[in-house]
Amino acid sequence: MMSKFMEWVDARFPATKMWEDHLSKYYAPKNFNFFYFFGSLALLVLVNQIVTGVWLTMSYTPSAEEAFASVEYIMRDVEYGWILRYLHSTGASAFFVVVYLHMFRGLLYGSYQKPRELVWIFGMLIYLMLMAEAFMGYLLPWGQMSYWGAQVIISLFGAIPVIGADLTQWIRGDYLISGITLNRFFALHVVALPIVILGLVVLHILALHEVGSNNPDGVDIKKKKDENGIPLDGIAFHPYYTVKDIVGVVVFLFIFCFVIFFFPEMGGYFLEKPNFEAANPFKTPAHIAPVWYFTPFYAILRAVPDKLLGVIAMGGAIAVLFVLPWLDRSPVKSMRYKGWMSKVWLLIFCVSFVILGVLGVLAPTPGRTLLSQVCTFLYFAYFILMPFYTKLEKTKPVPERVTG
Repeated sequence: MMSKFMEWVDARFPATKMWEDHLSKYYAPKNFNFFYFFGSLALLVLVNQIVTGVWLTMSYTPSAEEAFASVEYIMRDVEYGWILRYLHSTGASAFFVVVYLHMFRGLLYGSYQKPRELVWIFGMLIYLMLMAEAFMGYLLPWGQMSYWGAQVIISLFGAIPVIGADLTQWIRGDYLISGITLNRFFALHVVALPIVILGLVVLHILALHEVGSNNPDGVDIKKKKDENGIPLDGIAFHPYYTVKDIVGVVVFLFIFCFVIFFFPEMGGYFLEKPNFEAANPFKTPAHIAPVWYFTPFYAILRAVPDKLLGVIAMGGAIAVLFVLPWLDRSPVKSMRYKGWMSKVWLLIFCVSFVILGVLGVLAPTPGRTLLSQVCTFLYFAYFILMPFYTKLEKTKPVPERVTG
């Protein structure tokens, strides 16, 4: 009966073909390592955010008068509301942890190089939409840091010549951040941006499965096939990697649940202490800073004395990631076979990014500002100098087959 049912479905919808193309007959390199868990984990956290977000909207009121009280109502009176809220708020931080590690894997093994340029660009578009989604969602609790953080970020658009003031007012929907701003951010956060993100995720996966997955050696497994056309160094994604990913999911959920149950606010980094006070336009917090996953770019913004140039630098720090596939001139993909200059610059880039993230949380001082300027310079130097050091350095010979 099941066979006949699937025949009936396949005659009208390519269910079996999709299963084979993307799972059972999609051959992935057999040497995937730890860093290859984070793609599937990103999908898991996305599902968590959508499901918990839907449940939270059932009890949330998107108005300036009731938003904060409705969040308190969810935390105190809605059955299991506290865990739904923490699953969502901690899930946002978990999402960026997973995405940053996923992006680091791409930098480490050259997953952005030909023929995977579109895979990388779709991934970067997802990252950009996630930042917008997180920013919109950050305003919704209508706490002190939500209000003033949004005030600072939206005011940056005012630095744009000629259209800045009108653009800022258009984004807010009012002369200042108000219930109108909250309502439109709620609509974008709950409806518009999740649809865009889901569409980009589908495109990201389709583009990946069209060209095939990269691997730690950067070797194209399609070049060596057996008489049946199966890559010699490939294994079917299902059941091998689905089972392996389940192991990764279990470990991730153990850590994730441990954080949720024991320190969901992470000492004020996941949920800031001022956000447990209702938004007050007449009381500015002592120190305004965005959530930790935005702080590297916020530090870049503050490192530049001029407001307009700071906004350009912050935007450029994200925009430069999109052109990365064309900056890397190395004949090899993986860091295993690149020269010492690529390895040193990747280390410098990662250290600079982490330091900028820490500085973005802290209140500015002359010493911290100087350090952020140095790290901003090194951040951009990694990309600007890449065409030169990747072309000049001596690389190791790449093996014909994956090495495991």
